[in-house]
Amino acid sequence: MPHRNDLDAQSSKHSEQSFFRYNRVAKVPLGIDDDDSFMDMSDEAAILKPRQQHWANKMQFVLACIGYSVGLGNVWRFPYMCYKSGGGVFLVPYCIILFICSIPLLFMELSVGQYTGRGPIGALGQLCPLFKGAGLASVVVSFLMSTYYSVIIGYSIYYFFTSFKTEMPWVDCNNRWNTPDCWVPQRKELNTTAPDTSRTPSEEFFENKVLQISAGLEYPGMMRWELFACLVCAWLMVYFATWKSIKSSAKVRYFTATFPFVLIIILMFRAITLEGAAEGLRFFFRPNWSELKNANVWINAASQNFNSLGITFGSMISFASYNKYNNNILRDTISVSLVNMGTSLLVGIFAFSTLGNLALEQNTNVRDVIGDGPGMIFVVYPQAMAKMPYAQLWAVMFFFMLLCLGLNSQFAIVEVVVTSIQDGFPRWIKRHLGYHEIVVLFVCVIACLFGLPNIIQGGIYYFQLMDHYAASVTIMFLAFCQMIAIAWFYGTGRLSKNVKQMTGKAPSFYLKSCWLVLGPCLLFAIWILSLINYKEPTYHNGRYTYPDWAYGIGWMFASLSLVCIPGYAIINFMRSSGDSFWERIKITLRPNIYECKICGEHHCEHDYPEQEQYMLAQELGNVYKPTIKPSQKTAYNAMHASNAEPHGVHTEYTYQSNEEQATQPATDEHSVK
Repeated sequence: MPHRNDLDAQSSKHSEQSFFRYNRVAKVPLGIDDDDSFMDMSDEAAILKPRQQHWANKMQFVLACIGYSVGLGNVWRFPYMCYKSGGGVFLVPYCIILFICSIPLLFMELSVGQYTGRGPIGALGQLCPLFKGAGLASVVVSFLMSTYYSVIIGYSIYYFFTSFKTEMPWVDCNNRWNTPDCWVPQRKELNTTAPDTSRTPSEEFFENKVLQISAGLEYPGMMRWELFACLVCAWLMVYFATWKSIKSSAKVRYFTATFPFVLIIILMFRAITLEGAAEGLRFFFRPNWSELKNANVWINAASQNFNSLGITFGSMISFASYNKYNNNILRDTISVSLVNMGTSLLVGIFAFSTLGNLALEQNTNVRDVIGDGPGMIFVVYPQAMAKMPYAQLWAVMFFFMLLCLGLNSQFAIVEVVVTSIQDGFPRWIKRHLGYHEIVVLFVCVIACLFGLPNIIQGGIYYFQLMDHYAASVTIMFLAFCQMIAIAWFYGTGRLSKNVKQMTGKAPSFYLKSCWLVLGPCLLFAIWILSLINYKEPTYHNGRYTYPDWAYGIGWMFASLSLVCIPGYAIINFMRSSGDSFWERIKITLRPNIYECKICGEHHCEHDYPEQEQYMLAQELGNVYKPTIKPSQKTAYNAMHASNAEPHGVHTEYTYQSNEEQATQPATDEHSVK
């Protein structure tokens, strides 16, 4: 009876498929972290269910956001960018961009991360598949930043251990690395003027001892093995603080995100009491309005906004993806923004008060007192520490604080890279790496190797080149694309509805107008202005000019992230199923948001419709023999709620072939269920 055999074969195949479907539904207790279920999905899957939340409490999320925003972006980058841009004039575009672009964009990123429960690639891939490359671009920028942010941590470790010496080596000019240009700042009453080529002891210590700086990027020199050891030490700390994801790094942040505030406030009050501090504060707060036409001032202000708040780098989306569904997004946005802005001002007051004191002692102006390189923090702050009572103790505490701030920033950067890799390639990760710890180790080792060019003798030039092109030139374009993808194509209406579902209150008109019109227009204008008035970066107030091929390397760094946006758009367009060009465009612009088959919601506790669970149970009862095992929870089934087994009992179905069923008939009623 061939026809009957075919029916049996089809029935057997259908039953086996149903068994595996039932296993996914009935054997996985609800409420367990469902990350493993994602590992079984295709790498190309765009519709991902939100991951289960991992923050142990609200404070961990707030500390993560504040720790990242109040990190190196404030203490290292803000004074460096402000001084480089001419002082007070920098604050004008900084505040404009903050209120029109940065705060609305921060709210948008927290909303998107919290709603989708995914990292930047998965989140943007669900909201607007055509712009999924913008999420990948932010991860690329974060990875590039991790390669040289770790170098700052390495410098901090070097200074931290050096501070334990009986005599701090950046106080005087009696060391073997000092040159005839070394000049100890003198009091103004002595009526001595610093020579035109003079340099402070802290500047010579940083360049001649720590860096052993070469004449330029074209003279790479030897590896600085002391800095190499510090760099490895920095990555070891980053790895062991992030190898368990946020479960480990969140605990570390309880200290690293709170201790720096106390020290910053103390140092700020000490700095404003120094002689000449008023001159430095005037440079910091009094703008030179003619400099507003300088495009680099606006570029630096925009990049500093995004760097300090941590937006467009994917970190805030990743942090928010671990939030509870009904978390108050507006309160988090306001608190993080206020803390970030306040910390930037405190650090600026501290740094420029110290610069005013140095300028007074050298009988020069604040603008020319030191070079404008990225190592400014290691020139100004050690000089300030030397003026404190118990200078050695304050130096140890300051560089330990700088180490904590660097780790805060690095934790966020590494986590966004690891989260995005796991979201984007779940099957490959499970097949080749397996454990989360291995993924983190892989990322840390690769980033450490990419950071090695920064610690050769010519590495500081390479460092500045990467910081300018990887984190300044491209960041505005990424922010523009992210706003366009979410506000224009996904739609402010959809996003407002999502926010209202989560928090019970829709975003304000101010936020919607910034998303839709004001933010994109301002970012696009700055980007066009930067292209028209583009100026190549220089080192040490223009004393060193990079060779032409160096700018080519810089644009290569910029293109590594920028090429992701059109590249991924073309890939998604080619893979779409539409027949015509416009059909494919519409498909790639259509959101791929996960929706539950039962309630239609994005966040819920359902996997399959209850009716399907009931039908599967009825069908499988004739094919699989059940075994009762105590102390295991059964999956919830509303169709069987009245006839549920006692608590702690779970039914497992064991596959039996047709021959086994014929020789071993059913002996209890469970076999028929």
